[in-house]
Amino acid sequence: MRTKSILTEAKQIERAVTLIHLGARLQVLESETDLSYERLLRLYKEVSGKSPSKGQLPFSTDWFMTWQPNIHASLFLNIHEYLNKVAEMDEIDVVIKAYQLYQEQTAAQNLEQLLSVTRAWRLVKFVDNGMLTMTKCSKCGGHFVTHPHEVAKHYVCGLCNPPARAGKGKAAGGIQMH
Repeated sequence: MRTKSILTEAKQIERAVTLIHLGARLQVLESETDLSYERLLRLYKEVSGKSPSKGQLPFSTDWFMTWQPNIHASLFLNIHEYLNKVAEMDEIDVVIKAYQLYQEQTAAQNLEQLLSVTRAWRLVKFVDNGMLTMTKCSKCGGHFVTHPHEVAKHYVCGLCNPPARAGKGKAAGGIQMH
């Protein structure tokens, strides 16, 4: 019986280390592992070489509704939803793998990663709690993060109908609209 608990703890430590490497906040580690706060704090300092960030986690759904963050959040959530359907993994492992694939996609497109792993984790929580959902764009057919009360029949995404100044700036790593 003792072997099982050591293996479980090792898996939890490995998961915490992966999350720390991805930049997760301490609150995410506390929520997703059974390790004590003190152990997580020591682990965080050992892995990252610094103390964890202080302060509240992002708690508003509004950030996900702005133009570029919505595109990034939608990319991540589409990957997450796909992995959830095809892979037998614990929920946090789906978040980790989806986030790693999101990082690969943004890097391949030379885009700045607007979505932190903590925000990605929070996004999944918002969807699980019915505070956000995915709605199909009536023009391109892609699925985008929206509020649950969005009228799906007439929804047009930010790629098909970008805001007036969207993508016009010269910011390196930003989505450019031509």
